[in-house]
Amino acid sequence: MSEDVRVDELSRRTSAEATEHFWPVEHLDALEFDPLLHRLLREEPVALVRMRFGDGHAWLVTRYQDIKEVTSDPRFSRALTVDRPVTSMTPHVVAPAGGIGRTDPPDHTRLRRLLAQTFNRKRIALLRVETEAIAERLVGELLAQGPPADLTEYVTGPMPEQVIGKLLGVPESDLGRLQAWRGVILSSDHSLEESNAVKAEIAGYFRALADRRLTDPGDDLFSELSLAQAEGALSRPELISLAVMIVLNALDQVRQQCSTMVYTLLTHPEQLARLRAEPELLPTAIEELLRFIPQRNGVGLPRIATEDVEVGDVLIRAGEAVYVSYLAANRDPEVFTDPDRFELTRDESPNLAFGHGAHYCLGAALTRMQAEVILSTLLRRAPELRLAIAPEEVRWRRGSINRGPETLPLAW
Repeated sequence: MSEDVRVDELSRRTSAEATEHFWPVEHLDALEFDPLLHRLLREEPVALVRMRFGDGHAWLVTRYQDIKEVTSDPRFSRALTVDRPVTSMTPHVVAPAGGIGRTDPPDHTRLRRLLAQTFNRKRIALLRVETEAIAERLVGELLAQGPPADLTEYVTGPMPEQVIGKLLGVPESDLGRLQAWRGVILSSDHSLEESNAVKAEIAGYFRALADRRLTDPGDDLFSELSLAQAEGALSRPELISLAVMIVLNALDQVRQQCSTMVYTLLTHPEQLARLRAEPELLPTAIEELLRFIPQRNGVGLPRIATEDVEVGDVLIRAGEAVYVSYLAANRDPEVFTDPDRFELTRDESPNLAFGHGAHYCLGAALTRMQAEVILSTLLRRAPELRLAIAPEEVRWRRGSINRGPETLPLAW
């Protein structure tokens, strides 16, 4: 090793030399961006943080390019987070141990390939036809109610329920239970005991449903996965964890993201007028909405370094925990011009709203499809759509991982 390389390595900061930032992950309203993320991105793009729960501290990576490198680097492991109480914003880990979110290759590769085969473009295309019919009915009910009417009650709440019911073959009578379980598991306010009890309930539900699907299969994703499990392609715990993560993400993410997308458009009238005049811009607008909206509180799942790795000006030691913030990456001024501005026709680097690398969200296409259907249906059927109350009067969720309005009263 050359003298220059040795000096360069010695100049890298380590956790022993870095300032630890306490990050309580406070709940923010509307489109307010987390001030710590905003500052660290510009001043300390690889920083040491400690959150409310868990042990010790972890590195937080906020710069776009650094995040792409970390999430593509096999030296950062998700599997090693199992049974390790890494500092976090919740008293429990949302993703189940052994599930696709907390595995590494070759298990992760096997599960992702299997899910990609069943959760494919053909299935999404067929589901879109049903989703469009659902949206027409739900928006029709919203309009029939008359203003003011709550978007979350009439459209963005029931839409993902009904779509995920069709995707997984969940009986309509069981959707209420899934919603109740979702509310607890994705909460940062419930205790570890409460969360674990609900996790056991939802796992038991899908174990029973898997048993039924083996003798009475349907034309749905869960039936195919249950058959694959019976044939040995995946284990029963892996099957259950896949179902749970699909449900949690589909029920909550679509509801919160789509509601906030509508709020964002209605509070940016010039951008909305442009979209109404040029509806063909909708796919581009959705990508900008995904980039711009701070869709969650805090960060997702951590990774553990399996060996010493240099990231930016930091030397991350083997065994240290690392988080990445896709929210911060989407506001990186080195990648996006004037990143804190919502610009409907922005045409720059792809956003990282659904992650990057091996753990890129497999439900991204489904979420984008539902967002496009909901927005296009609302804009077409309610051309005078507006908020029924002042923007500052909208109530925003508290005690939850994902951000969004509790209710969104609309008029037209």
